[in-house]
Amino acid sequence: MPGGVLIAPGRRRAALLGLAGAVAAALALAVALPAHAQNERPDKAGKLPRFASLKSDDVNVRTGPGPRYPVDWKFVRRDMPVEIVAEFETWQKIRDWEGTEGWVHQSMLSARRHVLVTGDKLQELHRKPEEAATVVARTEPGVIGQLQQCESNWCRVQMRKVTGWVRRDAIWGVYADEDMK
Repeated sequence: MPGGVLIAPGRRRAALLGLAGAVAAALALAVALPAHAQNERPDKAGKLPRFASLKSDDVNVRTGPGPRYPVDWKFVRRDMPVEIVAEFETWQKIRDWEGTEGWVHQSMLSARRHVLVTGDKLQELHRKPEEAATVVARTEPGVIGQLQQCESNWCRVQMRKVTGWVRRDAIWGVYADEDMK
């Protein structure tokens, strides 16, 4: 492909363990989780929802906020972006790009921002945040990149050793109205 580098996706995350376990866990969580666990914290860093990324390629996702809750499934991909949607003590309820939710310990999450390329076709990384700019790379859906900056409809990301601007609607892990300088 002229002017570009194809960046192959890494491992896919593990599948859910089962519907019966999820239903039982949801019922247990509804009884055990205090209502305030969904509340926003007043400090900016604790604003909900917000994005984070996984620190490890082996992250257990539990049905509730604590080690006594069963592991429902497991993430197997470091730096995967996740959205934190609730907090309870040292546990955070996360949502992945497919909408699946579960609880992880805060030590398994990083504030370092990453994004996931979405869609079903190659996406172009441009030298500047404009469609007419030189293409520096093409990337497949499923590739993770470190988020560096966003402005308007574009975000600057680093994928492996390539840095470029990608359209905001081609990635997951940044809000539509979020500008980062």
